[in-house]
Amino acid sequence: MDCINAKFVSQKISKTRWRPVSSASLHQPDIFATGSWDNEDNKISIWSIGEHGNMDDEFEGDPQLLCEYKHNGDVMDLQFLDQERIVTASSTGAVTIFRHHQNSQTLSVAQLWDRAHHYPCDNAPCTGLVCNSPEIVTVGEDGRVILFRADHKGVMRTIENADSSTIHAVTFLRTTEVLTVNSIGQLKLWDFRQQGNEPSQILSLTGDRVPLHCVDRHPNQQHIVATGGQDGMLCIWDVRQGNVPLSLMEAHSAEMWEVHFHPSNTEHLFTCSEDGSLLHWESSTNSSVPSFLQGGRNTSVLSRSAVAPGGGNQSLTSGWLSGDSTKGHLETTHMLPSQNLSVNSLDVLDQCLVCGTDGEAIYINRQVPV
Repeated sequence: MDCINAKFVSQKISKTRWRPVSSASLHQPDIFATGSWDNEDNKISIWSIGEHGNMDDEFEGDPQLLCEYKHNGDVMDLQFLDQERIVTASSTGAVTIFRHHQNSQTLSVAQLWDRAHHYPCDNAPCTGLVCNSPEIVTVGEDGRVILFRADHKGVMRTIENADSSTIHAVTFLRTTEVLTVNSIGQLKLWDFRQQGNEPSQILSLTGDRVPLHCVDRHPNQQHIVATGGQDGMLCIWDVRQGNVPLSLMEAHSAEMWEVHFHPSNTEHLFTCSEDGSLLHWESSTNSSVPSFLQGGRNTSVLSRSAVAPGGGNQSLTSGWLSGDSTKGHLETTHMLPSQNLSVNSLDVLDQCLVCGTDGEAIYINRQVPV
């Protein structure tokens, strides 16, 4: 925890995202964006942890505000489309593309789809989005799934009545397929090549219909996804095998707001929660404790397997699919000092992690052990 920097920003942070780093770059991420919520004036802000601006009066590594722009409504989701453009989802139902002008360090609105999500007589919050440039897919409380293309003013495709309940999050599985999670514990797979408003597959939690709030796809094995929801459980799914999760792990004591696989070291996964915690999970097929934990770890979260792993494939993902900490497959570490207010969002790239909280603070860790 010695390598964590905290920055108090006088606004509740709903979303944090690193700017992508080009594959040719040898540098670690140094620019990130934040969005705020539940403030009198919400903002989208761009921050630097590199050598930008006057660093004399600031703690080295402390995030520096580069620019900000007023955001109409709460920032419900935020994604970089590329190194210059950022897409936001608003509680007003709007979807906005902002352009970051790096020479002048200013932000401007490049594209706006006002009231993209709506009810017959009112706005409906746009609850989530995912980008695969130039395509953008958004979901909302109105049960719609909408496909946009950057630099195209119209809507490319709308799946009306995709859900009778709120859709909370969306991720790309493949170029033409997205997966959504909703407030009754279902995952729905949508293929944009198919006409009509029916999902190609539905997966769901058995028993209580616990709302799911977040979803992320394994970067290398597209059939494996992780979800989290209202009960704080981490669920691992294999969309090829059955319609129920393969692993359920006791993660948090309150709602899980985000889950992210590490984009390149996929045996690492991160979750954050309303309970004020940020967890780092490591999956390993080795029985030995990971080297970075040998000095003692803060807390080990017990896991239980919903379904015994099948087959003899001991790939890197087998630890995720078995969900069995008793055999050394999973180790879990608390990443933040103890706090009471919600950790709403996290993002991880290379060895850099950023998260935002209801405590009006941003936390940066540039030495994540992955």
